[in-house]
Amino acid sequence: MTGRRGAESGRVSLFLAVAMSGVLAVIALAYDGAGQLRTLQRADNLAAEAARSGGQMIDRARAIEGGPKRIDQAAARAAVADYLDVAGGVRDHEVDFPAVGAQTQIRVRVQITYRRDLLGLFGVQKTATVTGEATARVLTGP
Repeated sequence: MTGRRGAESGRVSLFLAVAMSGVLAVIALAYDGAGQLRTLQRADNLAAEAARSGGQMIDRARAIEGGPKRIDQAAARAAVADYLDVAGGVRDHEVDFPAVGAQTQIRVRVQITYRRDLLGLFGVQKTATVTGEATARVLTGP
């Protein structure tokens, strides 16, 4: 009778080990999934604020002469880089100036790397790169 009991307790231990691994995988997925979503939201927020900051850099000489308000691209790139460096320590970004009709806008893409703390234990890639993007335009008043 003791031999049978020992075999049954071995099966239960194996079952618990497999079940606990599954539970830990689900917890890791929830934890790192939520962290990656927070990082994506942060990237979007940084891109939006950087685009706003760059969109404020208008070509003053042209605006003073009464011409249309346009973005000073060199000053806008510098403003975006400064904002991202101070606000989030982000250096990996792109800035471009798409034309929509007669208006030039500023588009900022920010990339942030998220480090997966728990999923890395299960053989999943230890980092994920997320991208946030935002566009701003110069608003002209009456």
